[in-house]
Amino acid sequence: MIFVRVKLFDYEDEKDLEEGINSFIENLNGEVIDIKYQVGVGIFGEEQIYCFSAMVIYHI
Repeated sequence: MIFVRVKLFDYEDEKDLEEGINSFIENLNGEVIDIKYQVGVGIFGEEQIYCFSAMVIYHI
């Protein structure tokens, strides 16, 4: 029986997101089906706030 799962990642820096996803995939006991990636930007006063997120869809 195959179970489809998702894992969500949310980081303020794209390098942290990359490291988080790569670490997850290295230790995954299954197969990645797809990765959905998104960047959100907000402005707070003079500061720009970034949100780098991804959803890894996989099965075990």
